[in-house]
Amino acid sequence: MARVAVIGAGICGLAAALMLGRRGHTVTLFEQDARQAQDDLDQDFFHWKRPRVPQADQPHALLAPVRTVLRAETPDVYADMLARGAREYHEFDWFGEHPPYRAGDEDLVTLRTRRIVLEAALFAAVRREPAVVVRSGCRVRGLTVEAGRPARVTGVRVGEGAHRADLVVDASGRRSPVPGWLIESGCRSPVAESHRTGIAYLCRWYRPRPGGPRDPGRVKTGSAAPFALAGVFPSDNGVFAVNLVVSTGDPTRGALMDPAVFEAAARLFPAIAAWLALAPVPRSAVLAMAGLDNRWTALADEYGPVVRGLVNAGDSLVHTNPTLGQGTALGLRAAQYLAAHADPIADDPTVYHDWTNRTLRPWFDGQVAADRANGRRLAEGSPHPDRWSAARAACADDDPVVMRARSQVRHLLLHPHEAYGTDEVDRHVGAWLAVRPDFTPRYDGPARDQWVAVVGGRQEGVTADTPRHP
Repeated sequence: MARVAVIGAGICGLAAALMLGRRGHTVTLFEQDARQAQDDLDQDFFHWKRPRVPQADQPHALLAPVRTVLRAETPDVYADMLARGAREYHEFDWFGEHPPYRAGDEDLVTLRTRRIVLEAALFAAVRREPAVVVRSGCRVRGLTVEAGRPARVTGVRVGEGAHRADLVVDASGRRSPVPGWLIESGCRSPVAESHRTGIAYLCRWYRPRPGGPRDPGRVKTGSAAPFALAGVFPSDNGVFAVNLVVSTGDPTRGALMDPAVFEAAARLFPAIAAWLALAPVPRSAVLAMAGLDNRWTALADEYGPVVRGLVNAGDSLVHTNPTLGQGTALGLRAAQYLAAHADPIADDPTVYHDWTNRTLRPWFDGQVAADRANGRRLAEGSPHPDRWSAARAACADDDPVVMRARSQVRHLLLHPHEAYGTDEVDRHVGAWLAVRPDFTPRYDGPARDQWVAVVGGRQEGVTADTPRHP
């Protein structure tokens, strides 16, 4: 069994430490923040300032692999999340009555929750795990490295001393210092690939009125305009987020930081208008997140691993912008694989690098391609995709067969060509179009002049009506 040092107690770091400990490894988890998620979810979510974790207060929808990994590896964590208010939503719930069962349908479940619920449940389990020692408020300052071909990481530097480990897991996030430490130690440089997305996220959190309805019923949670995306994220304990996505170059973006302007703009989208019509109580100011690169950092190059005794996971390995919600799912899959293969990985990380390239990399590449298309559309107001693709998307809301295919892609269970590239899906989309011969792709969101009239015309003289942390 290996001695493992994990750098970073975010979701991936916590999950990796817990799974490794439960498989018999001795784990030390290092986290520079002295505070961890506790039991007061709203206090932690709305009042804990976390500049190193910009996604912490943004909306999340946890996809099927999150649920699958947790139920397989840490069922107590999953049960704890449900007890804390997380909710399961099966994609077929849209229809009210589920279609006849097919193998795999049980996995088409989104876990509706804020990130803090998962963090709190994981941290509670880690504290109970005797094989894991948590060193909070303890910043790792470097690596200890032995020369060789390749060199080997033998531990981490903490303060004036060192902590020895057979395997170091870098789970310190998208701004990980580890690549720089490797270069300083004379190792070959990691191979980093980065793609700018050119989009910005803005969200605001709400809670239903006391005694009022908790949701508007059977209403879509997403809408779109040529230059903006809008969505609602139902979450744990009744709270929900309204989310807008625009180009970073949009001249109206700054105005959206004002809550009154943000809400007026959001009401232009049918999906959002239905939720805001419930007159919910705002729980936050407008929270923004930009700098949404898609980044892949490989600790291996054409010659093999740049170092032994070290691997990366979570956002340190693969960081994708959150439009497809892949981050937590990919992070937990990596944590699961690491825990199951820690001993051979400690000896030769090639097995891990090969697995990440084979299993995770295709989803990264798909996100890059999708973001290129979305970035162009949002920046240029480009037209809809081809008629067939638009019909397939619309058909999914009426036809369980097409909904199943769309859900398999959304939940990272099948790649698009696998899910959509069947005669059955083609037949069902074709039949849907046959009774709608005049179908023309249309946006359900506002035209640009409507948007500018509401957003551009309200940039001056409007004051925020809600503090950042109510």
